[in-house]
Amino acid sequence: MSSIENLSQKVSAAFADRAKLKDADHAAAVRETLALLDAGELRVAEKGPEGWKVNAWVKEAILLFFALSEMKVMEVEPFEFFDKIPLKKGLEAAGVRVVPPGVVRYGAFVERGAVVMPGYVNIGARVGAGTMVDTWATVGSCAQVGRDVHLSGGVGLGGVLEPPTASPVIIEDRAFIGSRCIVVEGVVVEEEAVLGANVVLTASTPIIDVTGPEEKVYKGRVPARSVVIPGMKEKQFPAGRYMVPCALIIGQRKESTDKKTSLNSALRDFAVPV
Repeated sequence: MSSIENLSQKVSAAFADRAKLKDADHAAAVRETLALLDAGELRVAEKGPEGWKVNAWVKEAILLFFALSEMKVMEVEPFEFFDKIPLKKGLEAAGVRVVPPGVVRYGAFVERGAVVMPGYVNIGARVGAGTMVDTWATVGSCAQVGRDVHLSGGVGLGGVLEPPTASPVIIEDRAFIGSRCIVVEGVVVEEEAVLGANVVLTASTPIIDVTGPEEKVYKGRVPARSVVIPGMKEKQFPAGRYMVPCALIIGQRKESTDKKTSLNSALRDFAVPV
């Protein structure tokens, strides 16, 4: 039996019976799992040949870590915090830039070369190399952000801890997420997609491809290289017909567009006012 298999069995056993946390071996398994998660040697979700797979036992360990941890004062002059989870350490050695008062919580992993402006990266999250977490952007618990992604100012990626089997928000490599976008409830934004400012995506939001003669509707997934803007769709209610939010796929990111281009340039390709 491998050490990871041993850890997962002890964590799941403790999650099923919290009394086991009083046992030193089970408590140590939870803490070791969090240490591996913090070091990037484990992750909450990973992509395989059949798509994204959730490692539910790792999320169980995060929930159990909250139960094991005690509230305490943490002083980072001139700031003071009062919480159960410490801040991430060793940023300089890890090659990660965090601009005050940006916060990366213990149990999150940020790859070398990423930048966190005054934003927030929560426990269980993962942020890839070369990614920018811009000002007041939040990477919720367990969200998985790929490499060379730009999360613009005020972006909100939702956190998902419970149930442990629930899929987290996924932002794949080289995606560009515009200002004040919200992505929650396990939505997957595939590689190199562009979300214009203020796009809101939940698991039930219609994501409508309007580039062909007939609409094509997606839910919970933005196809790779899609360019997406906010939209409205008419819907019948008992009181009458009203406009409800949706998202519109208005085109595909062009090969001629530099992958480091601004969001404004990408949208101008499709004659969208910016």
